[in-house]
Parts: sequence; structure tokens; C-alpha cells
Amino acid sequence: MGKLTKNQKKTQELLEVGKEYSLEDASKLVKEITFSKFDASVDIDIRLGVDPKKADQMVRGVVSLPHGVGKEVRVLVLCTPDKEEEAKYAGADHVGLDEYIKKIEGGWTDIDVIITMPTVMVQVGKLGRILGPRGLMPNPKSGTVTMDIAQTVTEVKAGKIDFKVDKFGIIHTSIGKVSFHSDKIRENALEMLQTVSKLKPSSAKGTYFKSITLSSTMSSGISIDKSSIGSI
Repeated sequence: MGKLTKNQKKTQELLEVGKEYSLEDASKLVKEITFSKFDASVDIDIRLGVDPKKADQMVRGVVSLPHGVGKEVRVLVLCTPDKEEEAKYAGADHVGLDEYIKKIEGGWTDIDVIITMPTVMVQVGKLGRILGPRGLMPNPKSGTVTMDIAQTVTEVKAGKIDFKVDKFGIIHTSIGKVSFHSDKIRENALEMLQTVSKLKPSSAKGTYFKSITLSSTMSSGISIDKSSIGSI
């Protein structure tokens, strides 16, 4: 076994193996055990007691984080010409339709979120094989297929994110940056957990929240004591 680095030793001193921490303490600790030179993302992993193979247990939703995610979200709006000015005014980074469909067909996916309209979903739907695997396909359930383009662009830019459980029953998403004050990390995490709690499928039996882990891009995971969170 190789020698531990200085940072690994410090992590061992701060993070007790097998211990579950309150959300408040974990939000402080994740900052202390992150030693990257860049502003790492803070991630939350929520393991749920659901079977994603069953359609009625697929947990998916959107959440508006009170403090955003700490990064510039690149938004593409695919819309008809009459909605272009509205989208641009709201802050969309790219706006158009046919030219961007061609760009995506050519392999361009340098964006974080795509917002579109129900009336053009026939055209956008053809991009499913490209956008689907990258998590970029607009979906009415995530609010990215809408006629209210301006409001949706504004919300996404402000920190609205969509999430869904993966095939292992885990929701994994970023909820901020290590540079955030610990209170902001805690409040973003709490908003996320409360949103997921409201989405519990009626067909899901047993324990819904199996485990909750907080980490940064370059840190160890911190197990959260579910009893410290309240009514989830």
C-alpha cells in the first residue's frame, strides 16, 4: 500500500469512516476536505428504494435551487421565428431552429440545456439518438418543452435543474460549488431532498431514502444522517 498524501491524511483526520453526519456538518466538511485548485462542484447522491425498471417508479423532476449551481448554464432555444426575440431577451445563449438542428446532426452539443416548443417537437424529436444519451433531450416533464420560453430560460439561468433516477435507483446531481458558503450548500441540498421526497411513487414500498451522500468533484463522500434533515 502506497503512502498517503498530505491531503489524504488530512481527510482521514477530518472524516470519520462509517460515521453519518448531519446535513449542516456535512455542508461544512465537504469544503474542508476538498483540496483542488479549481472551484469544484458539490454533488449529492440520493439512493432511493425504487425500481426504475417499472414505469410507475421512475422518479424524475425539476428543482429551482435557491442559490443556483454556481456556473454559467449554456441554453439553446429551438423555436419558431416569432419566439426568437423573447428567448434572446431572456438570456438564451443560442436561438434558432433549422440551423441548430443541422449543427446537432453534425455532432455539435456544446450546451447544457435545450428548451423548445411543443409545435416543433416533431423536428426536435429526430435528434433523440444524439441528445438522449447526453441528457439534453427536451421533455415536458422537466419543463423544457413549453410555450413560456422567456420564463423557462430565466428559471434555468437562475438555477433550475432537472434530474432523474438512474438504472441503479440513484439520483446524482450537482447542487453548487465548494466556494459557496456552507449555509448555501445546505439550503440547496435541502431543497433538492424535499423536492425528491414529494415525488415518492405511491407504488414504492419500504424505505424511500436509502442513503444520501455529499461530496465534491475531488473529495471523498460524506454520508448524511437522514434523521438530521427533518420531514423527508
